[in-house]
Amino acid sequence: MLEKIASLFPPFMQEVYFGNSIAKWIVAVAGILLSILIAKVMFWLLSTIVKKFTAKTKTNLDDLLIEKLEGPVAFAIGLIGVWMSMDVLTLPAGIGKFFTVVFYIATVLNIVWTSTRLIDAIIDEYIVPTEKSESDLDDQILPIVRKALKATVWILAFIIGLSNAGYDVGALIAGLGIGGLAFALAAQDSVKNLFGGITIFTDKPFKIKDRVIASGHDGVIEEIGLRSTRLRTMEGRRVTIPNSVFSNTSIENVSSEPNRKVVTNLALTYASDYAKVEMALATLTEIASTSQNIEKDYSISFNKFMDSALNIEFVYFIKKDKNIPTALTEMNLTILKKFNEKGIDFAFPTRTIFHKALQ
Repeated sequence: MLEKIASLFPPFMQEVYFGNSIAKWIVAVAGILLSILIAKVMFWLLSTIVKKFTAKTKTNLDDLLIEKLEGPVAFAIGLIGVWMSMDVLTLPAGIGKFFTVVFYIATVLNIVWTSTRLIDAIIDEYIVPTEKSESDLDDQILPIVRKALKATVWILAFIIGLSNAGYDVGALIAGLGIGGLAFALAAQDSVKNLFGGITIFTDKPFKIKDRVIASGHDGVIEEIGLRSTRLRTMEGRRVTIPNSVFSNTSIENVSSEPNRKVVTNLALTYASDYAKVEMALATLTEIASTSQNIEKDYSISFNKFMDSALNIEFVYFIKKDKNIPTALTEMNLTILKKFNEKGIDFAFPTRTIFHKALQ
């Protein structure tokens, strides 16, 4: 069709330069420019006009498809237009082959781009749960599934590309089997990290948003990958830990504790008589039974005669949903206030020295 358009130009434009007439050069350049313009217009239509119509539908899938595919569709239209425009020209064999390879690679890349965008749209619409699960397993598995599907598409595209380029893919894969051993030896750490990641998903020592202490780092898990795990420390720093570390070291999952155990030792002066000690025990029992921050499973005992004090041990458990520093502060302030009101004195290390004067 474009060649017919070129033939309609005046005779003086049919003169040949570099193997093609002036008319063909004009048609080719104009076709390329027009293709780019049409691609931009199509992108604008999809991202504005069409998106407004899809926003009115009940399903969310069409909105996702438009959002994910507006770029690949516009690129495909522009690519086809450029190819048709270039096809008007008669190019030397070497240059023509070069443009053919470039067009083929661009087409394969656009197909892969489209496929990965479709995978994102399908996962976001049908696999990602509308409500967050309690285990947060979806937060751990879905990123891995998404990356694995995309990697599969890229690998298939690479194999198909090699096959169409004239390479013997079967012989190439067989050759990779020989080199695979050397590669595996060089990639031992990566393999360890991979199996460490699998161990995390199977054993579930922690999940996303859990606070853990591992490898000398205390922080909250932000992302779990196949190769490494990222956590945010209490200081706000982001730390990346290879998954192999979790297979060889102990992991303390702070978030898994049902409640926080607190052991408080209250030292009373030896000036406290039986009634004072009994009053202190009764006061602690009253505080513990009325507190909204701790469990009812607590323990209060007069357990020790120390060198300079009578020791009362108060063991209690802060509820899991309570803020630990706040609960500790409230409990300690309450104990201090009640003991002061009742005249119960706390002891501090003292020593009595008897001095005998020399005669």
